[in-house]
Amino acid sequence: MKDTISDVRGMEILDSRGNPTVRVFVELEDGTTSSASVPSGASTGENEAIELRDGDQERYLGKGVLKAVGNVNTIIGPALLGMSATKQIAVDTRMLELDGTDNKSNLGANAILGVSMAVARAAAISCRLPLYRYLGGAGARRIPVPAMNIINGGAHADNSVDIQEFMAVPVGAPNFSEGLRYIAETFHILKKLLKGQGMATSVGDEGGFAPNLASNEAVMETIMEAIDKAGYVPGQDIAISLDSAASSFSTDLTSQYDLKWSGGGKMTSEDLIEMARKWVEKYPIVSWEDPLAENDWEGFRKLTALVGDKIDIVGDDIFVTNTQYIARGIEEKTANSVLIKLNQIGTVSESIDAVRMCRDAGWRYFISHRSGETEDTFLADFAVAMDGGQLKTGSASRSERIAKYNRLLEIELELGGLASYYW
Repeated sequence: MKDTISDVRGMEILDSRGNPTVRVFVELEDGTTSSASVPSGASTGENEAIELRDGDQERYLGKGVLKAVGNVNTIIGPALLGMSATKQIAVDTRMLELDGTDNKSNLGANAILGVSMAVARAAAISCRLPLYRYLGGAGARRIPVPAMNIINGGAHADNSVDIQEFMAVPVGAPNFSEGLRYIAETFHILKKLLKGQGMATSVGDEGGFAPNLASNEAVMETIMEAIDKAGYVPGQDIAISLDSAASSFSTDLTSQYDLKWSGGGKMTSEDLIEMARKWVEKYPIVSWEDPLAENDWEGFRKLTALVGDKIDIVGDDIFVTNTQYIARGIEEKTANSVLIKLNQIGTVSESIDAVRMCRDAGWRYFISHRSGETEDTFLADFAVAMDGGQLKTGSASRSERIAKYNRLLEIELELGGLASYYW
């Protein structure tokens, strides 16, 4: 058959932080070739699928991925030869069988995901379909609303801010291209404001600014000012989305916290919940990711009960794109939304399963990049294919982030009047 896999090979490349990651090439019998590159996270949940690193301190300070590349070339590739690239579930299942672990620690999630993505892209090319339509079907036409990272903190920046991401969300824009313009303009106005205050305008891992503002709340006030000075109405044109990444400042990952970057001191789950309640009343917040640590299930539940009817409470580290944890969250009403990261779970098929579980439960889901990214635009097509309507992919700077936005602009142009856009 023309769509059968004839060659799979991997190589070591660098991600946006200058650390090694995996790129995979796939070739089909009909001559189709494709490639895919794997992202890497900095603030990772303890239950994420394992990306395999070499541990050889003589190469890249132990972060090399030659073992993962070797697994692609000598184990995964040979096992997939002759399989149809259009049978994504069969391909992914075969790799899971080869790995034989719950967390992909044998072959490495970075090796497995690289192959999974490259196979999906090869199948789309062979079928002469754009990737978003191949994965999402004939009805895929919803362009996601971007949550643009404009200020970084926590583990993603060397500054005095505890919350990892402050994002601008163009909820009032008529379409994606206009929404992107809204928040890009706000980003540039924010830069002028920070410079006017004598603040640094260097950027963090995901392209947002990383200033040493007086407090976490001072960041919110500065963003509100930037939205206003850019000519937009906070809450009407542009809302705010947050990612606390609270595991990064939790001392026990369960109920105790230390706002170590801002010097805000020690807090409990109840303290953070009360802070969140006040902020939701005061600011135009539409979603809040990981407001509590990954094992603070009870804190998540309490916060969701308190403000879940007003905003999206998004679980990232607590769910790690894994249906086992998402199912528990749905049962216990732990949150009302899930962050979907391909490399957290390790295959395209499992990521789609996680999306389907959210959809069936009436939960929202947000497609997300990682802090260590590449120029690969798979994520943009995947977001359109999954029809969730929300995407996190960084700021209006750094080319590995802009590549995803530019791909979405291409998709919007291709769809023309059929494109859909709403929060």
